[in-house]
Amino acid sequence: MKRLAQALSALDRIILGKPAELRLCLACLLARGHLLIEDVPGVGKTTLAHALAQVLGLTWQRVQFTSDLLPADVLGVSVFDRATQRFEFRRGPVFTQLLVADEVNRASPRTQSALLEAMEERQVSIDGAAHPLPEPFFVVATQNPHEQLGTYPLPESQLDRFLMRVALGYPGASQERTLLVETDRRERLAAVTPVLSAPDVIDLQERVGRVVVAPALLDYVQALIAHTRANADLQLGLSPRAGQGLVRAARAWALVQGRESVLPEDIQAVLPAVASHRLTLRAGLGATGGTARRDLAGELRAAVPVPD
Repeated sequence: MKRLAQALSALDRIILGKPAELRLCLACLLARGHLLIEDVPGVGKTTLAHALAQVLGLTWQRVQFTSDLLPADVLGVSVFDRATQRFEFRRGPVFTQLLVADEVNRASPRTQSALLEAMEERQVSIDGAAHPLPEPFFVVATQNPHEQLGTYPLPESQLDRFLMRVALGYPGASQERTLLVETDRRERLAAVTPVLSAPDVIDLQERVGRVVVAPALLDYVQALIAHTRANADLQLGLSPRAGQGLVRAARAWALVQGRESVLPEDIQAVLPAVASHRLTLRAGLGATGGTARRDLAGELRAAVPVPD
């Protein structure tokens, strides 16, 4: 647990005033999930992604997603070698332990879909051959709100591959003053030394799998999922993948909090990040214009009673 505390402390020094969000991000990666960071430009989404890679001691690559980015630019391509008279596969940036997919929703749907196999199967298939990705493998994607110009909405199939979606929001007044006075966060990030390593992360992932979940809490998770599927306001309920992810995320959150068993508040703590990007209102019920979005995850949490 000391290593986790040190990692969180290092992240806190880079991303100011966001302890809950940083714990969610770390829990997401320890649960072997992929992370989607959504917010307006300039609040530190990309800096957070870089900080996670640096602190966890993982190899990483950054890809700036744009409208003209092709799948081969991410996955790699087969190139004919005249010397050997055969095609050789040149690996793309996805072959790394942590892929930072910056502004992922600015790429075309075709390029977005190129990540689906990598995120789910942790491999890439090119010309009939499967190429395994390194362990551990995470995608940390950032995206701007879909209302902004030049963005493509991520399809439901890809959103479901992200275990969590986290929003940073604007910093508090004291944290913003610190940002104005101190050096740029990226300059400070360059001086950060890794706290963990790839073997450490794999070991922590295995420990997450051993965190105990009582049967009553599994009943609670099933009740949450069933409520979304019976809710006439929602287009789709939570998938079985979402339910599995909710349990894994709760286990990881408990471990980050220093416990070896899950409590009801662990499930409630991760529920908004796990469920919010998977729940969509039916046409005609969503908020439009300047109206605030409905807190669907909050409504779900309030509707299903917590087990005693």
